[in-house]
Amino acid sequence: MMSSPFVRLEPGVVAEILRICEVMLDELRESKTLADGLYDARGFGDFESAKQLAAGYRRKGAGTPQSASERMQQFIDALTHLRDAFATGGEAFLDTEADWARQLAATDPDSGAPNSHQGAQ
Repeated sequence: MMSSPFVRLEPGVVAEILRICEVMLDELRESKTLADGLYDARGFGDFESAKQLAAGYRRKGAGTPQSASERMQQFIDALTHLRDAFATGGEAFLDTEADWARQLAATDPDSGAPNSHQGAQ
């Protein structure tokens, strides 16, 4: 008996995976919207130290590769690719799974991956 190099998924399983992906994408998009709002840091006062604090919060919110908004977008992109792989019936899943795992690892600041931009301010 020869085994297929592809994973075959039942249509019901694929539909459920796609539904779960959409729920997760909706949550990630909401989180990104919230993170985008973090860029508008105000109310810290006019002292120089307060301005520096506000600038630090803006950097954590958006505008740098490791900021919250960009991290959310990276997760959205990776999950979208995975969802699309499943939408093709699962045949592209094996190739996409490895790529998706690499993308997620690159977004993890503790992974030591070269794309994590540790130490960049």
